[in-house]
Amino acid sequence: MPESQEQTPAQKLIGTFLPKMVSLTDDVLFGDIWERTELSKRDRSLITVAALIAGGNTEQLPGHLMRAKDNGLTETELKEVITHLAFYAGWPKAMSTIAVAKRVFDEP
Repeated sequence: MPESQEQTPAQKLIGTFLPKMVSLTDDVLFGDIWERTELSKRDRSLITVAALIAGGNTEQLPGHLMRAKDNGLTETELKEVITHLAFYAGWPKAMSTIAVAKRVFDEP
């Protein structure tokens, strides 16, 4: 990679450990799926955040919460997603998500 080109998040996270995952993440997931016009990026962010919460996958939540805000979701809407999913995905998953969201939203 030329020195002037900034690394993608996948390149920063994975590096040369598993190049195929970098390629799939950059080229397929974010290069194709996230760019499809059948759903807005706002909707894709809402779906992704909900899926991560429901699956208890809090490690990837910080990046996706920030992406959701960049794609037009408000903190109020994202907090409502957490509240709603507490009853559909489970209280412990919602509580774990709150801890992550507080850090992302810089709240005490």
